[in-house]
Amino acid sequence: MHPLFADRTVTGAIPIWPLAKADCESWLARQPASMARWAKTNKFDGSEGQVLKFPDSDGGIAGIGFGLGDNDNPLVWRALPSAVPPQACYRIDAALAPAQAALAALAWLLGSYSFTRYKSASEGADDKPRLVVPEGVDAADAGRIAEGVCLARDLINIPACDLGPEELAQAAHALAERYGADFNEIVGDALLDKNYPMIHAVGKGSVRPPRLIDFTWGEPDAPKLTLVGKGIVFDSGGLDLKPSSAMLLMKKDMGGAANVLGLAQMIMDAALPVRLRVLVPTAENAISGSAFRPGDVLQSRKGISVEIGNTDAEGRLVLADALTEADSEKPDMLIDLATLTGAARVALGAEIPPFFTDDAALAEDLYQHAENVSDPLWRLPLWKPYAKGLESKIATVNNVTDGGMAGAITAALFLRKFVTDTTGWVHCDIYGWNAAAGPGRPVGGEGQAIRALYSLICARYLPR
Repeated sequence: MHPLFADRTVTGAIPIWPLAKADCESWLARQPASMARWAKTNKFDGSEGQVLKFPDSDGGIAGIGFGLGDNDNPLVWRALPSAVPPQACYRIDAALAPAQAALAALAWLLGSYSFTRYKSASEGADDKPRLVVPEGVDAADAGRIAEGVCLARDLINIPACDLGPEELAQAAHALAERYGADFNEIVGDALLDKNYPMIHAVGKGSVRPPRLIDFTWGEPDAPKLTLVGKGIVFDSGGLDLKPSSAMLLMKKDMGGAANVLGLAQMIMDAALPVRLRVLVPTAENAISGSAFRPGDVLQSRKGISVEIGNTDAEGRLVLADALTEADSEKPDMLIDLATLTGAARVALGAEIPPFFTDDAALAEDLYQHAENVSDPLWRLPLWKPYAKGLESKIATVNNVTDGGMAGAITAALFLRKFVTDTTGWVHCDIYGWNAAAGPGRPVGGEGQAIRALYSLICARYLPR
């Protein structure tokens, strides 16, 4: 069991009273007059995320009033762990629907997260409040989902000085070793020998060699599930240099890889009956005399020649080689995650990643699971007429369009050229970052799409 959970047999847990705004007044009317006066004095009315400690006669805490607002944010519970006294145990004193209880328990764990790698003294689990597992909640599953999300957060939050391609590979190796997966990596010039020329080209400008991380887990004859994550550990933009303001967050450009590793951890920890393969092309897009240039023509693993219209569109290049390899096995499902385009943020903002797939049934399933677990995703079209903008006069394809319109769609169409044999392909263009702090959501790396994908994968492959 997760260390921030407590068994239901525990005694002395402080009750939490969850109250929707519409129900708060009537609930208070049924309580002792002193509680109603205390709530009025503190302007507690059940608004979303409100926390009020109701005192007992001995000066302690009789219970916690917690505002649910309009009941339309299942993860509002993230606000609680940082707002209640630590080193105490709490229980939800209300009957919650199973799905609501599961999300409340998960939100408690996600809201307890802090990134402490560079702090002088790290907070431990003993310093944080614990929650009695609500009735009917699978504590093990909530714990593994939270740990997968927190792995992604941790990796994204580490600055590029301490997380280069080698260190990302070490993190992946440690994960693979933990679950008995077979691990392999191809490093530096060996990428050319093994025919991954675009991964090599993107990373050759850095003193830190690029690499392809590759591990497999599960029974060989199980349904094949392949995850591909963009692992650009820092993106300067290359010779098409980014302005300094745009470079500040570029440690997060390996957010796709971080989230893929978090999802892989969930899958392996749950012992799902799949043959999992994880591919992470990782590189630093740096500037030097050996960096690839605008106007270069790169050969790809697929045999498609790619004219470089912009060196700052490097993520799709490394993904293309990795997707070609993934597609060669014709997996039952192929999922890639990438912090790929600013256009996706312009279209949907930071909190709703777009996803792309040609499989209508898969799209509907994924959308429904995203709704069920409050991990929002929105389908955008692979609008084929826009592919004309990727035409090149001297190569098979350009890596960017001239006009820049519909950038998330044209990036997905570029990737689509490298996935020709797998029908169950999904591309998620994630942000992987909380730009503004919110309750239980500190500024920094974030797990996106992986809870929805995990829910989908469980539904598809677990015996019923």
